[in-house]
Amino acid sequence: MTSQFDTLPGTYEDFTGTAFRTHLETPSVLTALGDLHGMRVLDLGCGSGVYTRLLKQHGAAHATGLDISAGMIGHARAQEAADPLGVDYLDGTLPDRLAGTFDLVLGVYVLPYATTPAELSDLCVTAATALRPGGRFVTLPIHPGFRPDAVSYARYGFTLTAPEPLADASPVTLNLRFDGHDDTVTARYWTRATLEATLRRTGFTRPRWSDPTVTEQGITAHGTDYWKDYLGHPHTVIAACTKEGGDV
Repeated sequence: MTSQFDTLPGTYEDFTGTAFRTHLETPSVLTALGDLHGMRVLDLGCGSGVYTRLLKQHGAAHATGLDISAGMIGHARAQEAADPLGVDYLDGTLPDRLAGTFDLVLGVYVLPYATTPAELSDLCVTAATALRPGGRFVTLPIHPGFRPDAVSYARYGFTLTAPEPLADASPVTLNLRFDGHDDTVTARYWTRATLEATLRRTGFTRPRWSDPTVTEQGITAHGTDYWKDYLGHPHTVIAACTKEGGDV
């Protein structure tokens, strides 16, 4: 099936090298994940495989990437062939054979690409199906407190525009504009109430919410003022929850 991401793997790979990802997003995600050693981890909506490879590099015993974008998966597989880490990539839906086999599911910016409540529920069901009881789901939606006119994110390599007032499934236009790239995709905003209700309904505990933080190296490299706008109005939040039925 075609996807708005099929032509964007190079852009997503290059975005990994920006200050925003290097000093803020990626370390925040890794901190939320904690110790990965010995874990079986699924990168849901893995895109070009950036986080899938990081999961393996940070100790995961098995790391699997899953995405519906053939272009993204093709790029990820090419990366694995050129620099093998022992990462698996799957396109399409989760195979039945993998149900209940993962300790952790990571979904970076996957829930924002559900366009309807049913699609949002389906993504959460996929995460729940993949996990063993007591396994964790860590995901990054658009921040429920996101305000389109609050700040400009342009210095961080992207912009976000959306109609107001925001409501469930409101379209949010993401423009990635950095180092010669200029690409646009459409995401969706979901309220905190809807995200929490959907996660609970699909078998998860109530999520714990945490805003991303910047590293000391990032502050040293770019100064406090550089990060002030983003930290005051982050566009995403980290939601962590646990599949019910295990010892938690």
